[in-house]
Amino acid sequence: MPTLNWESKKELTPLPASLETFNVVYPHGYGYPPSGPESLPQDRVILGDNLPVMSALLPCYEGKIDLIYADPPFFTNRQYSARVGRGEDSRRPQDWHLTEGYTDDWPDLDVYLDMLYPRLQMMHRLLAQDGTLYLHLDWHANSYARVLLDEIFGPDRLLNEIIWTYHGPSPIRSAFNRKHDTILVYTKGKGYTFNADAVRQPYNPNTIKTFASSPKAGFGKVPDLERGKVPEDWWYFPVIARLHNERTGYPTQKPEALLARIILASSNPGDLVADFFCGSGTTAVAAERLGRHYIVSDINWLAVHTTRKRLISINANPFVLQKELNAEINIRNLDQPNSIEFKDESISLGSAIVPDLDYWEVDPSWDGELFYSAGQAVRPLKKEPIGQEIQLSPSSLGNLCCIRFVNVNGEQQQVVEKGI
Repeated sequence: MPTLNWESKKELTPLPASLETFNVVYPHGYGYPPSGPESLPQDRVILGDNLPVMSALLPCYEGKIDLIYADPPFFTNRQYSARVGRGEDSRRPQDWHLTEGYTDDWPDLDVYLDMLYPRLQMMHRLLAQDGTLYLHLDWHANSYARVLLDEIFGPDRLLNEIIWTYHGPSPIRSAFNRKHDTILVYTKGKGYTFNADAVRQPYNPNTIKTFASSPKAGFGKVPDLERGKVPEDWWYFPVIARLHNERTGYPTQKPEALLARIILASSNPGDLVADFFCGSGTTAVAAERLGRHYIVSDINWLAVHTTRKRLISINANPFVLQKELNAEINIRNLDQPNSIEFKDESISLGSAIVPDLDYWEVDPSWDGELFYSAGQAVRPLKKEPIGQEIQLSPSSLGNLCCIRFVNVNGEQQQVVEKGI
């Protein structure tokens, strides 16, 4: 088979790396207090460069992840901003409140491939023998990625080339509007998971009408019209800009329906799903809703924070926040003594003032090290203000209570106060 070569191409060398847990999240207090370190949740959201993150996962997870969805940078050579305003006019981008999102800017194609190639190799190692990889790209780099995947998986392991098509405005006037992405699907082995019945959809009404009107329709082959059909390899889902109830403001967010179809088709309940370019966290949210476990990571703190907020908003099961040891998390102490109000079964912000507050959480029995988040308040996706009070069990309060705040730019602050 032909291979793709470039001057700086290198074979994968796993990096010495490890992960550190810094926050255990119990959405709205569910599952708190923990019974001990051995009871930490299985689901993970990880901050850090995904190459050392995956290296750190190898000892426990090599050959054990059932499904990986990868949505890396597309080689667009653009800088993406995140929308953090609420109630803004979508038709007036000049008025949007923006913060830094992520960069997809590369000196040249070689540097981009230097990023992508070892990560695809690492994903292959982490996949179970019956596991599947879905690599989501577009016209900028999908043809290069297919040759790399043929090399890593073998050309016979290409299961599908899926086209995700969508509508939307376009500034292009000198060519046809580019309105599709490409998802390359590769299986590690022949005995892969594919749940056809889980993703069936109704036949088009015209198809049903045709079979009802003519015994010759379908050249004598009559499908099970009530059961429905397995989707073709082109999928239509609206882009996130048209899905106001899902839109987080994080750039290039993917719709839940897209990830749900992938997860339903290529994993089973209780399986482990991973996404090492998790962005806004759609994979984690879809996996949680569908009863799968997940490991997701991103190099961008705002992505990890957005994922955490979404999981809390759907009342997810408890999960942990981890970081690769070289990843930095900056938390500034907020000097506002006696600003937090303790009540019988709640903690209120009282006179505490945090400009542009996006999220706050409480560890009611702070040990000075690992943060056990027993209650959270998330700024709603719409214009409503963030809640000023968090309900807690009176028995959960210890000698010290730590309250952490995150503003719309992802900056963190905390205050430690005495409990009741």
